[in-house]
Amino acid sequence: MNDNQAIQNVFQSVVDLDIDQVAAQVQTALENGFPALQILNEGLAPGVRMVGERYERGEYYLTDLVLAGEVMKAGLVPLEPFLTHSDVSAAGVVVLATVKGDIHEIGKNLVATMLRSAGFQVVDLGVDVPAQRIVETARQKRANVVGLSVLLTPMINELINVLDGLQEAGLRPQLKVIIGGACTTPELANELGCDGHGADAVAAIRLCEQLLAT
Repeated sequence: MNDNQAIQNVFQSVVDLDIDQVAAQVQTALENGFPALQILNEGLAPGVRMVGERYERGEYYLTDLVLAGEVMKAGLVPLEPFLTHSDVSAAGVVVLATVKGDIHEIGKNLVATMLRSAGFQVVDLGVDVPAQRIVETARQKRANVVGLSVLLTPMINELINVLDGLQEAGLRPQLKVIIGGACTTPELANELGCDGHGADAVAAIRLCEQLLAT
C-alpha cells in the first residue's frame, strides 16, 4: 500500500458517505502504523469538510450532511481508545444547546459532529436546556463559544434569558454567542447582540473558526 493510501482511503470513504466501510478503512490505517490523530486530521476531518464544500456548491443535500455526521461518528469509534482529551480540543471549547421549551436536535447534532471534526471540544447539553444550566456549563468548561439552537419562534425569549444570564455571570465579554435554527436570522442575531448567525451546519463551523481567529 502506498505511504498515504490508507489515509486517502479513509478520506474517500467519508466523501463517498460510505458508512459501511469507514470504520474498516480507519482500522486498516491503524494497522498500517498511522497515528490516530493523523487519521483524524488528514482523513476523517478533511472528508467531512469536503462534504460541506459539496453541500455549499449544491452537489450534496442536507440529507448528505446528516449522513456525513453519522459516517464521522462511525469512523471515530476505532480511534477513540487512542485519542487523548488534549488531542481533540485544541481549537476551542464550544457549548451547544437547544433552548428550554424546544426539543429539535437534528441541526444541533450535525453542528456538534462537524465541530468535533474541525478539532473543537464540544459540550452538547441536548435539548430543552434551561438558561442557568447553559450559563453554569459555560463557566465550568471555560467555553470560548456558546451555540444556541431554536426552531420555534415563541422560544426566542429563551435566547434572551441565556444572554442575560451570561451577562449577569460576567461571562459575556470573554466568549462568543452564536445562534441558529429555522426562526433565526442574521438580523435577529444582531438585534439580540449575538456574535453571529449560522444558517446551516457548514456556516456555523466557519463562523466559530472565524470568531476564534480574531
